Amino acid sequence: MEAVESDVANISNAKLTGTAHEILRNILKDCIKIGEWEYHQQFKQDKEFHLDETGSTTESQQQKLYCPTIFDGFSCWNKTPAGTTVWQKCPSFLEGFHPKQLAFKRCMPDGTWFVHPESNKTWSNYTTCVDTEDLRFREFVNDLYVIGYTVSLLTLLISIFIFFSFRTLKCTRIRIHIQLFISLILSCSLWILWYLLVVDSPEIIIGNPTWCVVLHLLIHYFMLSNYMWMFCEGLHLHLVLVVVFVKDNVALKWFYTIGWGIPLCVMSIYTYMRSLSFDDTENCWMHESEYIWILTVPVTFSLFASVLFLLNVIKVLLTKLHPCAGHTMPVGIRKAARATCILVPLFGLQNALLPLRPDPGSAIEPYYQIIAAILISLQGCCVAVLFCFINHDVIFAIRCYLYKTFPDIFINVRRDTSNNTLDKRTSM
Repeated sequence: MEAVESDVANISNAKLTGTAHEILRNILKDCIKIGEWEYHQQFKQDKEFHLDETGSTTESQQQKLYCPTIFDGFSCWNKTPAGTTVWQKCPSFLEGFHPKQLAFKRCMPDGTWFVHPESNKTWSNYTTCVDTEDLRFREFVNDLYVIGYTVSLLTLLISIFIFFSFRTLKCTRIRIHIQLFISLILSCSLWILWYLLVVDSPEIIIGNPTWCVVLHLLIHYFMLSNYMWMFCEGLHLHLVLVVVFVKDNVALKWFYTIGWGIPLCVMSIYTYMRSLSFDDTENCWMHESEYIWILTVPVTFSLFASVLFLLNVIKVLLTKLHPCAGHTMPVGIRKAARATCILVPLFGLQNALLPLRPDPGSAIEPYYQIIAAILISLQGCCVAVLFCFINHDVIFAIRCYLYKTFPDIFINVRRDTSNNTLDKRTSM
């Protein structure tokens, strides 16, 4: 039995789902059995085809010609009489394909399957399977991700520039912010590349090049790094408010180990385990693997620990800010705690959305896809706003810089403000 790969030029944006590989294996096994049975039947009947004197096939002989059973990579096409076209339902396990539509394959008059002139390979026509409405929606969602990650990338780059521009922003807390921002910048950049170079290129997904797999691994490495540095944000607040006596240099070494070292160890284990499974090393590793728990366990642990740290931090803040208490808490620390309290649930929202994902094809799935795309892709923007643009230390540093650089402008603004205030008082 002949088996050939399908031409990827006409499968559009179809992608394999998690169970597709198992389905394809079963189809292939059944196709091989059918082909073997047909081969033995044909051998027993000893059918032979003869040409007439002119070298062309006669009409009676043409009716005896058949195209053999073939597996094209997605479907099994049974033995088909020459000069006919066979139809069958589109694969239901491919995203972007409408299972109620029909794909077709042409058997040529000489008993061979149609060969595409461009690819020079046996070709099945799946263009009729593409659900254009669903395809447009998925492209829209992909565009949302690209736009969201681009906005996050720009705001994070501006924040990094601000942090490095002022000498006053060199404390341990800001250094942790910078590391978090760097991991988010790299993560956003890689996600943009993933959506532009991989998601919209089925030939790359099926070809499974090495750079595509490396891109997948880097994306997940920096994703883990994002969560670890968020964990370090909560841990630092806990150390400052609760433990107090901790050397900054010692703490930073531990933070670097947690933020960059732990994700590297986890990804090494994940890569090794997944590489052992043949089914998990196809299609740019796009589908979920049974080893995904290696990534979700440390992420869940970091979120859980961050919540515990923040609950303790809130308790300490409430105690020290109580009217009867004799302590005052720096404004920067209070705002950092507030920002972290907002960001930890925001980072955990990505995991919380997974169990709530509706079934494919349900009425609320499009809304879920849009909301998830906006929330996930704009995480970096939220981090930049909360940890930089409304950061007390950053605002103070920028204000001091503006006063020194443009003193005349701010003196005139102060005079105008004071004059307006006096005018209002006198008028009253």
